[in-house]
Amino acid sequence: MAKIAKVLQAGKMSYRSALKLQQLLAHRHKSSKEFTGIQDTLIFVEHFPVYTVGIRSKDYSQEIEDKLVSLGADFYRTNRGGLITFHGPGQLVVYPILNLKNYKPSVRWYISCIEQTVIDVCAELGIEAETSVHTGVWVADRKICAIGIHGSRFITTHGLALNCDTDLEWFSHIIPCGIEGKEMTSLSRETQRKVTIEEVVPIFLNSFSKLFGCILCDFPKNDADQIFKDIENDDKTSDL
Repeated sequence: MAKIAKVLQAGKMSYRSALKLQQLLAHRHKSSKEFTGIQDTLIFVEHFPVYTVGIRSKDYSQEIEDKLVSLGADFYRTNRGGLITFHGPGQLVVYPILNLKNYKPSVRWYISCIEQTVIDVCAELGIEAETSVHTGVWVADRKICAIGIHGSRFITTHGLALNCDTDLEWFSHIIPCGIEGKEMTSLSRETQRKVTIEEVVPIFLNSFSKLFGCILCDFPKNDADQIFKDIENDDKTSDL
C-alpha cells in the first residue's frame, strides 16, 4: 500500500497556535491503533516574528528573553532539538507530523531526508547547498535552513525553517543555533531576486514526495476548519 501524507496549509499563524496544532495532530497519531499513513501530515506555516529555543533553554536568561521580546517578537522555550533561532514573515516553516514506522524508524535517516529535501529545493532554484558538521542546510558557510525536531514513540513534531524572503536583520540579535561566526542567508539573497514562499512550496512537496516515497494530498477542508476553530477557541479560553 502506498504511503499517504496530507498537506495542511495553515497560512500565517502565531507560534503558540502552531504548537497546539502540532500537539493535536501528534495526539491523533498516537491514538491510532494502526500504523497507517492516514495521520501523516505536513503543516506549512508562516509565523509572526518569534524567537524559539530548544531543550537547552537554560542557556537563555530572562534578561535575554526580555531583550528579544522588546524587539517586537514573541519568545518560546520548546522541546525540540537545537538552540535559538528566529521564525517570521518570508520564511517557510514546515512541521512534518509523521510516524516514522511508516517509513524508516530512524531519526538520523529522517533528518537526512529533510536536509536532502531542502538541498533539492535549493538546486531547483540554482543554489548549491549542502550539509555540514552543524545542523541544517548551508550555502558555503551561510545557513539557509534550520532544522530542529522532537520525536516521541517515532512520532515527529517541530521541523524546519527555510528562509525564502526573510528579513535577515532579525538574526543579528542572536547567535543563530548557537554557532559563532556564521551568517544567515535566504533564497532571495542567494538568487538576487525575490523568492516567495508560494514559489517554494510546490518544489518542496515534489522533493519530499520522492524522498519519502509517499503520495501527498490536501488535508480535508472540513477537518482543517474544525481544527483551526478548536485552536482559536482554546486561545480565547487561555486568555481569560
